[in-house]
This record gives sequence, structure tokens and C-alpha cells, in this order.
Amino acid sequence: MSVNLNALKEYKSVDLRATVETASPHKLISMLLEGALTSLAKAKGSIERQQIEERTTHLNKASDIIVGLKGSLDLEQGGEVALNLDELYNYMIRQIVLANRENSADKVQEVMSLILEIRQGWSSMPVELQND
Repeated sequence: MSVNLNALKEYKSVDLRATVETASPHKLISMLLEGALTSLAKAKGSIERQQIEERTTHLNKASDIIVGLKGSLDLEQGGEVALNLDELYNYMIRQIVLANRENSADKVQEVMSLILEIRQGWSSMPVELQND
């Protein structure tokens, strides 16, 4: 059974790499937002189960993804929207640090809600702008 699980994990890894290599910038940001949400959901579950090490691992991963999203912003071309997102990402990172320190599922949920709002806006972007 473990051989099959390892094969499945390897297949998923190869599939993800192939998707990343061929994805548009719009799709890559969508994937990062999904990855952050997944990590935060896992962190929230870890908090509820009092699994401190797993909580920290998942929150660190979410934070790394948000740092990546922040780094992808073009503050010169993006104008006020990019500046607002930059501040929002900074806020999220601070909330994740506090969530880890305070073992707070509420703070994790707050960040998840913010990312869901960003994802909704991102996915409703007109198609003609998605490939720029």
C-alpha cells in the first residue's frame, strides 16, 4: 500500500510541476491563493486538535506563500490596488504570526476570509486581462 501512496504522491508532484510550467501568471496567482487557503485550513485543524508542530508547519507555509504573493506585486504598474494588496499581505503575515503565538483559530479564519475575498476578485477578472 505504501508503494501506491508514494507513486500517487510522485504523480501529483509531477502533475503540479507540469501545471506550473505551463500556467499563465493569472493561473499561478490562483494556485498560490489556493495553496495559502489549504495551508491555513490545515493549520486551523491543527489548532483544534492541539497539534502544535503541525500548526506551525502549516502557518509557516501559508506565510511563505503570502510573502511570495507580496513579492509578485508590481508596485509601479499596479498603482493603488497593488499598494493596498501590499499592505493587506503585510497585515495577513502579522496575523499569521499572532495566530501561531496565540494558538488562535480565529486569526487563521480572518486571514482565510481575506484571501477568499482576494481570490473572488482575482477569479472575476475579465478574461482579456488574465493573460497579461
